[in-house]
Amino acid sequence: MGAEAIVVFFIAGLVFVGGGAIAAKLLSPKSTNPDKWEPYESGMKTIGSTWVQFKVGYFLIAILFLIFDVETIFLIPWAVAMKKVGIVAFVEIVIFIVILGLGLLYAYKKRAFKWE
Repeated sequence: MGAEAIVVFFIAGLVFVGGGAIAAKLLSPKSTNPDKWEPYESGMKTIGSTWVQFKVGYFLIAILFLIFDVETIFLIPWAVAMKKVGIVAFVEIVIFIVILGLGLLYAYKKRAFKWE
């Protein structure tokens, strides 16, 4: 039962994703207007080059924010189930927080928080 169910779910996923992509391609409105492919910023035409490089630090801060945001999502159900599970849940969450803390320490050592 296990292997067949995995294959069925895999095929169903492919059908839904592929079907959605094909339906979007067939049913979406199409435009041949050349202005559609012009780069713009807030509805205004750009002046100069539109290829601007951003500092990688912005992306590092965003990724670190997402990591700790997801940590919070996992802490809430843990706090609710703590009374039922007991010491096992406490040990697991301590391991989880230590691993995330090591990741934070690594990012700090690599100067990911240096805003230059």
